[in-house]
Amino acid sequence: MTAWTPDELARMGRAEEIDVASRRSDGTLRQFVTVWFVRVGDDLYVRSAHGPTNGWFQRALASGQGRVRVAGVERDVAFVVPSSGAGAQGELDRAYHAKYDR
Repeated sequence: MTAWTPDELARMGRAEEIDVASRRSDGTLRQFVTVWFVRVGDDLYVRSAHGPTNGWFQRALASGQGRVRVAGVERDVAFVVPSSGAGAQGELDRAYHAKYDR
């Protein structure tokens, strides 16, 4: 997987939602699911609106691989759990509130 270009990061950062699809064990993609996301630095983060037990979220974490579509960019990605440190989670919380609190 390659790094995002500055132009891709700028376009993605302005988007409201992202489409994510995890890979099945045979390598095929599951159906895309549209979710909210935030950009923090050069990384994109998604959370499940219905909690971490939601099916699409569990499948993404279990496979660890998938694809995203956003702002004209479609790329293979890795799904990983971010650092659980209070500072990292706080930064993500702030990014979500800044983007979606209306």
